[in-house]
Amino acid sequence: MNSSNNVVTLAGRILLSVIFLLSGVNKLFAFHMYTGWAAGAHLPLPSAAIAIAAAIEILGGLAILAGFQTRLAAWIVFLYLIPTTLFFHNFWTMDGMNRIDNQVHFLKNVAIMGGLLILAANGPGGASVDASRASKG
Repeated sequence: MNSSNNVVTLAGRILLSVIFLLSGVNKLFAFHMYTGWAAGAHLPLPSAAIAIAAAIEILGGLAILAGFQTRLAAWIVFLYLIPTTLFFHNFWTMDGMNRIDNQVHFLKNVAIMGGLLILAANGPGGASVDASRASKG
């Protein structure tokens, strides 16, 4: 892979990681609010679910950002987004602006899932911890 591809792949990893890092940190700082939202959506064990979600988002986001265990991290975050997207952005059960807002979030998550699948299939590129470790081993 040439250096311009490495830079583009790094930029893609940065852009993908930002949403997960910010979302995970937000869950920590507004933990009770998110727990209440999860409880209101009838999610079982809402405190544990939000703690797990924050951990996946932060750790997955950091792994994708650094390019560390990238394929595994991309698969974990991809799988995490499936129930999250279906459970919290079920726009087909809503009306009006709430439906439109949640349809946008649903489609955003689907697009992010596509990016994660590309990352899982193609790896992190040369500007990554994974590539650095592979060149030493």
